[in-house]
Amino acid sequence: MNTAEHKQDKTQQTVAVIGAGIIGINCALELQSLGYQVTLLDKEGIGLGCSKANAGHFASEQVFPLAESSLLWQMPKMLLDPLGPVSLSAKHFFKAIPWFVQFFNNMRPSLRAKNTLALQALNKNAIRHYTELLKAADAEHLISLQGSLLVFETSELSKVEAMHQHYQSAGIAVKLLDRAQTLALEPNLSDNINYSLYFTDVAHTIDPLALSRALADFAKSKGMTFQQAAVTGITQTDTGVTLKTDGTENTDKLTLAFDHCVVACGAWSKELLKGLDYHLPIEAERGYSLSLPINEQESALLSRPVASAERRFIITPMANTLRLAGTVEYAGLDAPANYKRAEMLKTNAAFILKALPESKAEQESEQAAKEESWMGCRPSLPDSLPVICQAPNHDKIFFALGHQHLGLTQGAITGKLIGQLVTKKKTEIDLSPFCISRFN
Repeated sequence: MNTAEHKQDKTQQTVAVIGAGIIGINCALELQSLGYQVTLLDKEGIGLGCSKANAGHFASEQVFPLAESSLLWQMPKMLLDPLGPVSLSAKHFFKAIPWFVQFFNNMRPSLRAKNTLALQALNKNAIRHYTELLKAADAEHLISLQGSLLVFETSELSKVEAMHQHYQSAGIAVKLLDRAQTLALEPNLSDNINYSLYFTDVAHTIDPLALSRALADFAKSKGMTFQQAAVTGITQTDTGVTLKTDGTENTDKLTLAFDHCVVACGAWSKELLKGLDYHLPIEAERGYSLSLPINEQESALLSRPVASAERRFIITPMANTLRLAGTVEYAGLDAPANYKRAEMLKTNAAFILKALPESKAEQESEQAAKEESWMGCRPSLPDSLPVICQAPNHDKIFFALGHQHLGLTQGAITGKLIGQLVTKKKTEIDLSPFCISRFN
């Protein structure tokens, strides 16, 4: 085993950011912009985890924690359906029990109200921070400010009105549309759709992976470096932070030294933090997507993300594909993917859209026309709040992780907040609800 010390430029403070997903990229970009010398580390590559093939929805309207009491009655039925919106692996059942106990505890009205306020604060300026960053990175074309729709197949207007009021009371810009108004926005929606909620202030990206890479390239242009390495341990010393890595095919095991460290490796953070004596009740909430290639004639299928209230998935128009994404699977980090969960998204989409892109079989002569299934592990905490804080017992280590379904949405604001923490400035919002001490 070779051991090398990371060479520090003494004119700059050095920072390691562990995890090259959208959260880590944003943290690295912000810190590099603030004058630090940043090294971004990841065991795979830039944007290749959950940031690669997600729904691409900047879901700033999602301010309500996932733990809601109505799930208590819905969960048994959903879990019994192996291809339903929620699945729990039998092998993972007992390991998941402690997480679910905390999840159910967060359904208490007092905790739910508190967590909602925290999400509101985090989401309020999330998109504004992205538009500023993407403009500076000359990548504005990657974000579309067309809003999104939550569509309903139910004919019970009272249910839709209640949800409309629920969002309005949380300060979300939303309009209730009937069928005609909904079809005026999206003519390709099925006649099954009776109502929709139109969230006017949200956005989507035409390519989540390209967006991640554009921001990473912008950070590199400012001097950030990327190193492919699996970090296996973190130690704080009197002078800084030492990282142990396993290396990769092209690099030996290394011991790297920095002045500061940001842990932003999502669902893989648990073991690293355990080594620092922090308990992190994080669950790898696996989500699936199916990307259906579209041609020029099909490019008008949708102009904005459309989520199904009943079927609990989302359809997003992207550069060359229509992406179907959603479902929740609890099976741990290492279980093989069950791509039937991706395939079922197309079955559900047939109830939402009048026309879908042609299948691979119908376009098999075209090399570019293929359906791509994907699975990624969302880093979910039982209260639906991420961890964004300075480590309570390690002043040189910072955490930015656990963003569940909202990693893309909260990436830019998280980077801004981590920059404020590292530079010891007043943070844009109160970060006490996001401290890891709530679990320890």
